[in-house]
Amino acid sequence: MTATAKPQLNPALKLALDLGPLVLFFFANSRYGIFAATATFMVAVLAALAASYALTRHLPIMPVVTAIIVVVFGGLTLFLHDATFIKVKPTIIYALFGAILLGGLFFNKALLGVVLDSMFQLTEEGWRKLTLRWALFFFALAVLNEIVWRNTSTNVWVDFKVFGVVPLTFIFGALQVPLLKKYGVEQPAE
Repeated sequence: MTATAKPQLNPALKLALDLGPLVLFFFANSRYGIFAATATFMVAVLAALAASYALTRHLPIMPVVTAIIVVVFGGLTLFLHDATFIKVKPTIIYALFGAILLGGLFFNKALLGVVLDSMFQLTEEGWRKLTLRWALFFFALAVLNEIVWRNTSTNVWVDFKVFGVVPLTFIFGALQVPLLKKYGVEQPAE
């Protein structure tokens, strides 16, 4: 019995679905303020999730968890008219992802392979090291988010989310390429 491969999104489309809601959040905030931006973000995250599902017929776990937290904390932000909830949301998401990845390692499971839908083929040691690195990176982002939102204006925090976290994540990901090369597993030619 052969397993059928899950349909994969074009990388450019996946990037657009991942970053699109954040870009809309940034633009809505710059024009209409944090509450309109929060509502826009909530709708955009759900629309991106729906589009991803429509195209692949499966839902990746990280975007689902993120969408749930966005809807809950965005809803609290709008209902209570308090921006604190949307500002704390990234801290919770980053800490949760870091804890899940470390928890998996504690139980001898490198969960990053599941999260990445096996985009890479690595040895067990490679997955462990990559998982640990990403877990620590998520914890660092959680701390950084707390520092920024507690010590700057809402507009500076929004700018940090777009022009700080996104580039930091890309840079951190690029810095993992040597590990991916060192622990990569060659796929047999078909």
